[in-house]
Amino acid sequence: MSEDIVTDEPLYATFGFTDAEWGLLVGLPQSVLTAASVATHDSARKTRAETAAGLDQISDARGSASRLVTAIARAVLDQTGDPDRGEELPAIEPADPVGYGQDVVRRAAEASALLAAKADPADAETYKHWLVEIAESVVGAASSGGVLGIGGDVVTDSERNFRDTLAKTLAE
Repeated sequence: MSEDIVTDEPLYATFGFTDAEWGLLVGLPQSVLTAASVATHDSARKTRAETAAGLDQISDARGSASRLVTAIARAVLDQTGDPDRGEELPAIEPADPVGYGQDVVRRAAEASALLAAKADPADAETYKHWLVEIAESVVGAASSGGVLGIGGDVVTDSERNFRDTLAKTLAE
């Protein structure tokens, strides 16, 4: 007869993080999605497309080769809603989109330093790459500008700036 090992240790502790550190890592994917989406004001339809693209990236990470990224993706979807179950991400509309984006980049730098100190290097790189993939999928999901869906930029300057600043910060 086999017995399952039961532990009272929280998930974040199994990876060597504190509750606050885990909160930072779990909160960033949705924050990156939101910051990338609000970098340029879009119609409700385009915002929905951007949100769906970002959620797909988060959802797909549940199949990551990185146990850390898999656990974080599951935790994000447990908190925000799983699109595979028809749940929708709560709408977040920051009053200051530029300031929000800057705050997300600052928190990404904190997460990068945290991961460098506490995580397996492969897990750290996978997590950072995943955040950039989320931003990339959001900013590329819907064109902005144009008339009646014709013309416009697939990625606007403000979206490109957020994505590139995030990528540069995570590469340092």
